[in-house]
Amino acid sequence: MVIVMGPDATQGDVQAIVEIIGTAGGDAFVSRGVSRTIIGLVGDVAQFSALDLRGMRGVADVMRVTAPYKLVSRDNHPERSTVRVGGVPIGPGTVTLIAGPCAVETPQQTLEAAEMAKAAGATLLRGGAYKPRTSPYAFQGLGEAGLRILADVREQTGLPVVTEVVDAHDVELVASYADMLQVGTRNAQNFALLQAVGGIGKPVMLKRGMNATIEEWLMAAEYIAQRGNLDIVLCERGIRTFETATRNTLDVSAVPVAQRLSHLPVIVDPSHSGGRRDLVLPLTRAAIAVGADGVIIDVHPNPEQALCDGPQALVDDDLRELARVMRDFPPLVGKNPAGDVLASA
Repeated sequence: MVIVMGPDATQGDVQAIVEIIGTAGGDAFVSRGVSRTIIGLVGDVAQFSALDLRGMRGVADVMRVTAPYKLVSRDNHPERSTVRVGGVPIGPGTVTLIAGPCAVETPQQTLEAAEMAKAAGATLLRGGAYKPRTSPYAFQGLGEAGLRILADVREQTGLPVVTEVVDAHDVELVASYADMLQVGTRNAQNFALLQAVGGIGKPVMLKRGMNATIEEWLMAAEYIAQRGNLDIVLCERGIRTFETATRNTLDVSAVPVAQRLSHLPVIVDPSHSGGRRDLVLPLTRAAIAVGADGVIIDVHPNPEQALCDGPQALVDDDLRELARVMRDFPPLVGKNPAGDVLASA
């Protein structure tokens, strides 16, 4: 069961409902989004039936949601949501480009990549300070030093920062630097981490686990929402299949399926799915065509020297074509480039 609070509901109104649910023997989880607050009720529905929840002050609606992912479900929130990251919209009316280096290496490399990304139309900067790698001998990231570099580059370019957090103990530290926290595919079912990012008060990008079904992906998002955060963006980044011709298999069908089941924005990572520079632009076009709310793309000034994923990073002519795609393709599917929306605002 889900209680939707009205826009004029006060903190006292919310607390009153939490207390009455507790008295009835249930648990109430409060989740706050940009435009409204939702209270998810856990317990035997029958025990809540005698309560006049609709009559309580501040309550706009009470709904019984049968989907296991109650707070992120379209049953709970029929209209699709827009998440704002440092003022940049990610949602149904826009296509947002998030771009930058897969890994932060040096201040100069990160600044050059950010400027390349911005010239291509990016409105958010991605960059990894912590890098969970398959091999323990591969570059693991600069840690807090990388976060400081990202913060400095944000000051120089004006691009809000999206960066990955890999450990629940680091959530507070990463959130002190980042505008959006990313949970990567390897941590998509790290439930302690999901709960930690859910309680920190920053937007979260949740990548689909490489072996996860769409329902498991949405249930992972529910862990974040249940801890009070509805500002979640889902990212389809390719799944593991029998195919070896690409790094991962981009499941383009996951975009409309997830958008039908959930009100959360859905973006695509064409870099980590294809794994090759020549595949990034075709997969970007496919992502926009299928209705994705954005893409996250690797950019590097010297990919042959990159410490992480150089073969998939875009450069030069690729970025000029990316700029054209981001300008021309969104209107074909009834959307606007997020940069145009910010400029007009």
